[in-house]
Amino acid sequence: MMATEDYRLTRRELLASSAAVLASSLVASAQTASGTPAGTELVTEATTKPATTSRPAEPGPIIDVHQHTTYLGRSNERLIAHQRNMGVTMTILLPGGTPTKLPSTHNGKTNGLYAGAGVTETCQAIVKQLPDEYRYFVNEVPDLPGAKQRIESFLDAGAIGIGEQKFNLPVDSPQMELIYDIARAYKVPVLLHFQYEMFNTGYENLAKVLKKYDDVNFIGHAQTFWANIDANHANQKVLYPKGPVTPGGLTDKYLSDYPNLYGDLSAGSGLNSLLRDPEHARGFIARHQDRLLFGSDCPDPVGHGPSCTGSNLISAITSLSPSKPVARKLLHDNAKRLLRI
Repeated sequence: MMATEDYRLTRRELLASSAAVLASSLVASAQTASGTPAGTELVTEATTKPATTSRPAEPGPIIDVHQHTTYLGRSNERLIAHQRNMGVTMTILLPGGTPTKLPSTHNGKTNGLYAGAGVTETCQAIVKQLPDEYRYFVNEVPDLPGAKQRIESFLDAGAIGIGEQKFNLPVDSPQMELIYDIARAYKVPVLLHFQYEMFNTGYENLAKVLKKYDDVNFIGHAQTFWANIDANHANQKVLYPKGPVTPGGLTDKYLSDYPNLYGDLSAGSGLNSLLRDPEHARGFIARHQDRLLFGSDCPDPVGHGPSCTGSNLISAITSLSPSKPVARKLLHDNAKRLLRI
């Protein structure tokens, strides 16, 4: 068994984490400037380096609600090592949909969640190999013929949720309502990636969905979700805003008003939302402590260090939470309750 330590976020670590977020933002900006949709978060040179060391596990169990197989070509072995090095005790694997050329996948450009993520079968295989460490969601392109039957078959086989839904469809469209109807019937959550004019569009219409499907639990994630914690976030094209946060943004209101919405803090967007204004983050965590979830969404093969979003998120959550019991909620208890693990 690995030793545990009281891992706190030092000023040096905060700066390192901020640098990692900045690198993520620069990659996204470069993709946008080149005409390629910016969808993959936190891609750095370090993602190509092999893991040679491991860091002791964080105190207590940790549930990671957001990871992928074959992420940017990462092997299963490196995925497993990455999660163990972070100290994660249970990982939720989120697949992509069937590769297809439809407007919802930008004619195939954003297949594999635009990150090389494997389909549901690749997640199911790891769960069968390591059932004490992994669970999986099922996913499918909502407007692909047979999507309903495929999703239901994997829910019947043991999938515990639907997602990551990351497709070019309005969040309140009939195609997406098909997904919500399945989630309602099976009593499982849906994880949604919100990115302006790219994925789950019309974020301002999410309230209609949360009201209509008030018996379905939704997990929000990604750039547009986390940028909108700020009441002054006017330019939706800015995906990684910097500087002080004014409470009362759309996401803040959604979390306050709708008990069926949860926030997945994963990736550069979630980390940025905490580090851009630590004082606001402390209040935000205290205010929404029962519905925030730790996820990594991290493609590197190491599991620690400046390029590992997941380990930096664990540090930020530990440091910015008002107490250890609150940090435990974000790192474990909320996911355990929501996902019935």
